[in-house]
Amino acid sequence: MSKVLVTGGSGFIGSHCILQLLAAGHEVRTTVRDLKREKDVRAMLKTGGADPGRKLSFVAANLESDGGWPEAVAGCEYVLHVASPFPGAVPKHEDELIIPARGGALRVLRASAEAGVKRVVLTSSFATIGYGQPERDTPFTESDWTDPNGDDVQPYVKSKTLAERAAWEFIAKERRALELAVVNPVGVFGPVLSADYATSILAVQRMMDGAIPGCPRLHFGVVDVRDVADLHIRAMTAPAANGERFLAVAGDFMALSAIAKVLKDRMGAAAKRVKTREVPNWLVRLAALRDSAVAQIVPELGKRKNATSEKARRLLGWSPRSAEEAIVATAESLVRLGLLKDNK
Repeated sequence: MSKVLVTGGSGFIGSHCILQLLAAGHEVRTTVRDLKREKDVRAMLKTGGADPGRKLSFVAANLESDGGWPEAVAGCEYVLHVASPFPGAVPKHEDELIIPARGGALRVLRASAEAGVKRVVLTSSFATIGYGQPERDTPFTESDWTDPNGDDVQPYVKSKTLAERAAWEFIAKERRALELAVVNPVGVFGPVLSADYATSILAVQRMMDGAIPGCPRLHFGVVDVRDVADLHIRAMTAPAANGERFLAVAGDFMALSAIAKVLKDRMGAAAKRVKTREVPNWLVRLAALRDSAVAQIVPELGKRKNATSEKARRLLGWSPRSAEEAIVATAESLVRLGLLKDNK
C-alpha cells in the first residue's frame, strides 16, 4: 500500500477521500491550515466509520504560502490535491479566489515534482468545462473548456478554470516524471460528516429548513461525494488516467424543482418545509439586487446544461450511484447529525 497526501482533509471531498484510502489500507497524510483542526477531522472520520489511528498524520499548510508543502509531500507516492476555496457568496474581488486556487495548485505540483511523487490527482470542477460558451443541446465532455472571460463566468468558475489550466501548463513545461490526472465533478452531494459541510450541500439544507420559498429555474449536475472520492482513487492508480480529465456526474442534470420533489417524495415529515414550485426569473433577479448569494445564480437561470461521464465509466470502470440516491443521502445525513431546523 502507498503513502498518499490528501490536501484539505477537513473538506467535504477530502474527508471522504481519506475514508476510502484508509479503508483500502493506504497510509494517509493530510494538510489543514491549522493543526487545531486535527481533532475535528478525526471526529468527522469517526462519523464516517473510520478509526484512523496512526495510519493518518497531519501537516499544516496553506494554499497561499510555500511553508509546509515540502514536509507534506515528503515520502508520498501519490497526492490528491483537493483543497480549494469555495465561498458561499461572491467575494469582493475575484483574486480572493483566483490567487489561492491557481497559486495553491502550482505549489502542490512543484513540491510534488521535487519530492519525486508519481502522480497528482487534481480536484477541478465542471466549472472549468461548461461556462462562457453558447447554449447547446449536446452534453459537455472533457474536451470542452470554460472561457474565463465569458459573460456568465463568476469568480469561482474563473478561479477553477485558471487553476486547472495552470496545472496542465506546469506539467507540459516541466517535463519531469510527475504525472497528472484531473477530476471534474458537478454539484457534489451525499452524506455530510459534520456541521462544516460544503457549499453545495447548502441547497438541500436550506430547502429542508424552508429557507428557499420556491425553486429558481436552475439545472444542476449531481454526483455523490463517495463516488467522487472513488473516482479520485481510480485516477490515482490507473495507467489510463495519466494526462486525462474525468467528468464526475451521475446522470442528466436536474432542475432544482426536481431535486425538491425527490426530497418531498423520499424524506417524509422531515421534508415538510420543502417547496417544489418554480419561481419566475424576474423575481429571482429582484432578490439578487439585495442578496449577493442569489446574484451568483442569475446568469444560469433557465439554462439547460448537461454533461457525460462516459469517459470515466469506459476508461476507469467508474459506476456512480444515482442522482436521487445522492440527494437522499445528503438529506438523511443532515437529519442524522441534527443539522436541520427541527432537530438542532
